[in-house]
This record gives sequence, structure tokens and C-alpha cells, in this order.
Amino acid sequence: MLLRNGFRELSVNGEHAIAVSMLPALHKDPFDRILITQARTEGMLLITSDSLVAAYGDGIWLAD
Repeated sequence: MLLRNGFRELSVNGEHAIAVSMLPALHKDPFDRILITQARTEGMLLITSDSLVAAYGDGIWLAD
């Protein structure tokens, strides 16, 4: 359903993994940290309701 509506899958690659090590330790959840680095690396907007994720700023939007 998602792919039929124009969404695409994004695999975790080495560039994403390396970028995780450069994140400040604002959030401890490794899954959220990889989402943050994927969004930044790929120039995508990450929409979240998690204020700790939103604290990373650039390219992250806090949803109500």
C-alpha cells in the first residue's frame, strides 16, 4: 500500500551507521537515532511526536 502511494523503502547503509556516531547523546533509542541520521543524510523531513527526537533540530518536525 505505501509503495503504491509513492512512498519508498530506505535501507540502512554504512553512511547512516557512521552518522549515528556523530549525533549528540540527546536520545538513547538506537532505532530513533538511525531514523534521525537517515533523514539528515538523505535530505528528508522526519516527522515525530517525540520531543527528544525533535531536539535534534534540522529536518525534524514535531507533530502534535
